[in-house]
Amino acid sequence: MTPGVTLADYWMGRDREYSLALDTQTRKNAAITVELANKLIGSAALHGVVMSQAHPVTGTLVSSGWRPPAVNAATPRAATNSKHMTGRAIDLYDPDGDLDEWLMTAYGRAALESIGLWLEHPASTKGWCHVQTVPPGSGNRVFYP
Repeated sequence: MTPGVTLADYWMGRDREYSLALDTQTRKNAAITVELANKLIGSAALHGVVMSQAHPVTGTLVSSGWRPPAVNAATPRAATNSKHMTGRAIDLYDPDGDLDEWLMTAYGRAALESIGLWLEHPASTKGWCHVQTVPPGSGNRVFYP
């Protein structure tokens, strides 16, 4: 069975700790993000890219999930308008860059498009793979922050 991501993995306990910062729309967005991330993980596995290493801190495939504004502000290199704050982005643990490498192939880009995800360019995400459910300002499927 292919490993996947759960909503609990995505929340990283922050849904309890920062419950006042979590609204209904962000919960809906997060459910969609987790669903699409799992589709991506499954598609990658069909092409031989199996995500099996758990992040050393989170113990899951998630490097970073939902970030309330206070957490986002304290996160190094986080965008001030990060899609993580609205539940529309996830960072998947990719220590060797295997997922990012596959996503830069024709098959990976086709998977991104068919699933409905956008990828932050791997040059900007060493050790993790950032995908989001909404296009960046540039509209490019693969983008630089």
